[in-house]
Amino acid sequence: MKTTFGRALCAMVTPFTASYELDLPAAQELAAHLVDNGCDGLVLNGTTGESPTTSDEEKTALVRAVVEAVGDRAAVVAGVGSASTAHTVELARAAERAGADGLLVVTPYYSRPPQDAVEAHFRTVADATGLPVMLYDIPGRTGTRIEVDTMLRLAEHERVVAVKDCAYDLLGSTKVIGRTALAYYSGCEELNLPLYAVGGAGYVSTVANVAPGPLRAVLDAYDAGAPAEAARLNQLVLPLVELMMASGLPGTVTAKSLLNLPVRAPLLPASPGEVARLGVARDVVLAGSAGPGGAGYVRSSPRP
Repeated sequence: MKTTFGRALCAMVTPFTASYELDLPAAQELAAHLVDNGCDGLVLNGTTGESPTTSDEEKTALVRAVVEAVGDRAAVVAGVGSASTAHTVELARAAERAGADGLLVVTPYYSRPPQDAVEAHFRTVADATGLPVMLYDIPGRTGTRIEVDTMLRLAEHERVVAVKDCAYDLLGSTKVIGRTALAYYSGCEELNLPLYAVGGAGYVSTVANVAPGPLRAVLDAYDAGAPAEAARLNQLVLPLVELMMASGLPGTVTAKSLLNLPVRAPLLPASPGEVARLGVARDVVLAGSAGPGGAGYVRSSPRP
């Protein structure tokens, strides 16, 4: 297997102040908390990090601040995807200068390029820096799948090392895992354990913002040769996963609601009733998990 970023990665939210400015001290606190509670890596400036509403300067500042906060205790992977190849290259080079350990690159969206253009895009970005690249396959958002044959060709590039898999195609993913050295990370929490069981590398999780320990405990149990315990722990977290990721609210909103952090428009905060239901589900998971904690980071109120 090529170089990976660990097993348990959090797609970290981007903290904002009460006036919706980037809150770097809060980002450093959250990053340290997540690493202390079982995260091997942090993925910044992805969809969960509200990348459509943050400026290029904010993205770079966030990477620099989180790298400073976690040092060599965790991998920092910077989301640099955009609908433009040239802009993605600019973001990738800025992330490298800011100290990122790797790049998350999503398929160009909206324009729906054909597979030869998708491949060319990823190769251009991978050639632009010395950092390892995690491809992000999420056709439900981008409108374009990274097809199996395209993935096989991209795996030959020395810096294409991993995939964040949100394609909901376990058969296709298993084919690529069996024929390449790519590290496959589940990007859909309900598939964390199934993908891991067929050779996946771990997960990149939004839910890990609020329950990092319980999610990691599933992988730890499986690695310890206790698949039945892994299945039990996986069943424990699924109600929280379903409530956070399939409730009709974006995962960013549900995660930030539990952390008491603002979202930027066009997103809106969850209602008090929704927050209460989320809190109950999270508390049940934390109480029943064998892993480390995860509820320690909650801002009483965002700074002005």
